[in-house]
Amino acid sequence: MRIHLIAIGNRMPAWVTQGYTEYALRLPPECALQLTEIAASKRTKNADLRRIARSEGNKLLAAVPKGARIWALDSQGSAWTTEQLGEQMRAWLQDGRDLALLVGGPEGLDAECKSHAERHWSLSPLTLPHPLVRVMVAEQLYRTWSLLNGHPYHR
Repeated sequence: MRIHLIAIGNRMPAWVTQGYTEYALRLPPECALQLTEIAASKRTKNADLRRIARSEGNKLLAAVPKGARIWALDSQGSAWTTEQLGEQMRAWLQDGRDLALLVGGPEGLDAECKSHAERHWSLSPLTLPHPLVRVMVAEQLYRTWSLLNGHPYHR
């Protein structure tokens, strides 16, 4: 199984790339984390933000591997403890299908992305900077894997 983190935005600051990579490389091949970056559309003062969000949403969905289950990262989604996320990961591993985690742009995820998602996962009710979400997701997935495998990192 692969976990595909599909996110709007590229050319991240070095600390984002370093943080994401640190945790992604710690994950074993049976739940490898792969980042797909979708370039953000240009936003101008008079830009049609709904059209931009729709366009970015279409690009996110087009990047989802065939047969992968889709989860949307959404502040309105369900928040889980590490143990609850561990149960989700255990189910993903048993199922064997790839998982696509979708991260929207500054306007969030388009409604079409949300409607295609099996689940909506909230990292926090706070609005988080999109670059930070990548690092947090990678770290939480590694923490969860550590918990499932009795590794002391999760404590």
